[in-house]
Amino acid sequence: MSEEQVIQKKKIIVTKERCTEDFHKLGLKKGMTVIVHSSLSSMGWVCGGEVTVIQALMETITDKGTIIMPAQTTNNSDPSFWENPLVPEDWWDTIRETMPAFDPRITPTYGMGRIAELFRTYPGVLRSSHPNCSFTAWGKYAEYMVAEHFLDFPFGEQSPLARIYEKNGYILLLGVDYHSNTSMHLGEFRSNRYTKVYTMNCAMMEDGKRVWGTYRDYEKNSDLFNKIGRAFEKKHMVETGLIGAAPARLIRQRPLVDFTARFLDEYAVENQNKADN
Repeated sequence: MSEEQVIQKKKIIVTKERCTEDFHKLGLKKGMTVIVHSSLSSMGWVCGGEVTVIQALMETITDKGTIIMPAQTTNNSDPSFWENPLVPEDWWDTIRETMPAFDPRITPTYGMGRIAELFRTYPGVLRSSHPNCSFTAWGKYAEYMVAEHFLDFPFGEQSPLARIYEKNGYILLLGVDYHSNTSMHLGEFRSNRYTKVYTMNCAMMEDGKRVWGTYRDYEKNSDLFNKIGRAFEKKHMVETGLIGAAPARLIRQRPLVDFTARFLDEYAVENQNKADN
């Protein structure tokens, strides 16, 4: 959505002061650990754009807390799986041979939005080393959040998501729904829904050299996440409000991850029973 379209559609101007006030109303506080998923255009016209939002977040949480954002680079993957954009099959080998290796210092995020992309460049922001599923973090536990992000199963037990769980952190959905809620993949990983392991490929550095490397992962699927989120909200408190014009949710991560794992286990059993009958 262009800036002109945002102005015409939302008809609201959002300053840093307004943004900070809205964060406090939603329940964000100094010292929190929070992972942020965001859509800038949903907020209305923000004076200062993503800079304003990041500054307001940092001033609200302060360096006594920790802000985490996804920094995924899903374009650094095997082109045979690409759907948007589709590329001709006769390009695949060239892409595999020439895709630049992931470098946490300079590789841009892909499809994460303007807020997450700018956040990774901020002074004091650290980034995990996974070449496809990295995260960025700032604040008290930033180093802990991004350290030793395992190559295999990047949303599993050796990931920033599991460390947010350990710290009993929060999730901020800012203008996005549960479909964008990466923490639910940790619940997915802990469920019994998936047993098949896949070999994934991307460009990475090994022993100082660029390689087309491999790692193991399960097939992630967020199609049920909005359904799970609605069911979760019937049983658990979720703070809701507006940040500018954007609908927002503040959610405790740990109960949502646990709920997701149970939901998917029960869903798998129900489907198996239907198939048997």
